[in-house]
Amino acid sequence: MKLETKRLILRKPEKSDWKDLVDGIGKLEVSKWTVRIPYPYKKKDAIDFINKSLQNWGTKSYNFFIELKAEKKMIGSISLEELNKFNGTATTGSWINKKYWRKGYITEAKIAINNFAFNKLRLRKLKSSVFIENKASNITQRRMGYKLEGISRKDAKSKATGIIHDHYIYGLLKEDWKKTKFKLNKKREKI
Repeated sequence: MKLETKRLILRKPEKSDWKDLVDGIGKLEVSKWTVRIPYPYKKKDAIDFINKSLQNWGTKSYNFFIELKAEKKMIGSISLEELNKFNGTATTGSWINKKYWRKGYITEAKIAINNFAFNKLRLRKLKSSVFIENKASNITQRRMGYKLEGISRKDAKSKATGIIHDHYIYGLLKEDWKKTKFKLNKKREKI
């Protein structure tokens, strides 16, 4: 299964992605904003992550690797985890190789993953948690229509740095996504 956007392909991980994975998430500027990614990040970590992602695909999670069409290179990851079909919920997370920051790739990938979650999987709510200090990710959450639902104090420890962070807890309801998607499409039409 894959999702396609104008510039990206969101697809299942492949064993051969390990080099791009190490290159992208292996930078401390990227891994410090995550809970589970160690630093330094090695080939073994990448292979383990790919294997776990493939094992859990479609049951516990969907971890899509983001491939840049123009370069045929995996540049990041976006996931639906803690998939609970009974409750109609999942938790989202994403990262992107620092070389590709500020180009709108995460926004493009999030639009595709939100559409997949709400339309294909028929979920009713997506959740996300972001370290308070991660300004870019917090801006993206709000732009995508996620609403701040609370703060979890000293609850998340970065495996890369060992630093304990407060994090914002966001939620996006299906009906809010429909409104946000309409606004995003209108903005893109003006460009």
